[in-house]
Amino acid sequence: MQQLTAPHELVRRPRRLRRTATLRTLTRETRLTPERFIYPLFVRAGRGVREPIGPMPGQFRLSVDLLAGEAAELRRLGIRAVLLFGIPERKDALGSGAYDPDGIVPQAIRALRDADPELVVAADVCLCEYTTHGHCGVIRDGQVDNDATLELLAQTATALAAAGADVVAPSAMMDGQVGAIRRALDAAGQQQVAVMAYSAKYASVFYGPFREAAGSAPQFGDRRGYQMDPPNVREALREITLDVEEGADLVMVKPALAYLDVIRAAREIVPVPLAAYNVSGEYAMVKAAAERGWLDGPAAALEILTAIARAGADVIITYFAKEAARLIA
Repeated sequence: MQQLTAPHELVRRPRRLRRTATLRTLTRETRLTPERFIYPLFVRAGRGVREPIGPMPGQFRLSVDLLAGEAAELRRLGIRAVLLFGIPERKDALGSGAYDPDGIVPQAIRALRDADPELVVAADVCLCEYTTHGHCGVIRDGQVDNDATLELLAQTATALAAAGADVVAPSAMMDGQVGAIRRALDAAGQQQVAVMAYSAKYASVFYGPFREAAGSAPQFGDRRGYQMDPPNVREALREITLDVEEGADLVMVKPALAYLDVIRAAREIVPVPLAAYNVSGEYAMVKAAAERGWLDGPAAALEILTAIARAGADVIITYFAKEAARLIA
């Protein structure tokens, strides 16, 4: 075969280290491991209930009695942390199911503690799944009352801690929520319980499938009055800084995929571990496209999780956790 051009005298040839799979693995800059994943779990009442979540293929609402099996599977996969969301049987205006010591999430925490004492159990602290109006706090004059909500969030956190949660995760985006929760935990003798703050939680359309899974869609208006405005980055850094000052042990950016720039900017300033939530809409998009044969779903999942880690997240909350753990084993 005729040589089309003479070899160039190149000293630097980056392709040398991309030539084989072994070389690429050896020189890889970002590595995913199951230990950095947190797997979200939706828990509901009943026995033997494994209810599929329509827009989130492969995800389920589980009754408490099935959690021991779930914990065993996660242990086999190397996933050592979960984040719990509760589906209450009843709702009211003040979301009392959230801070009921015998509510659905405290029941789930106790079941997981019994099943696997070494599993890190985190629990969401919010009211929207438990209120009839679907907002994340107390409603007064058609608005969410920030300071009245703080007391209920603190009660929720202490109830979850008393049940055995390792981490409580305030997601209501109320001003001062981390400080209120930290003070309440310490006053209750729960100084060892960590706070993972949803510090930069944007008012995003990517939460749609979650709201169907948790039954938490707002019944009027929206959450833009308390969740963050998507175009803002400096505001995210201010929220994160405030949460660290109030005692957050971990901080979070949510969603992850559409906010990689925020994760990167946060990485530059946070002195505590940084989490990112790869949310339900991001998961559903990949699943829907894969079902239609439009892309390779498992490869897309790993590429997305790698991007989140590369942006600077130490911890990734993701519905892909099990699938990804199998792929990288």
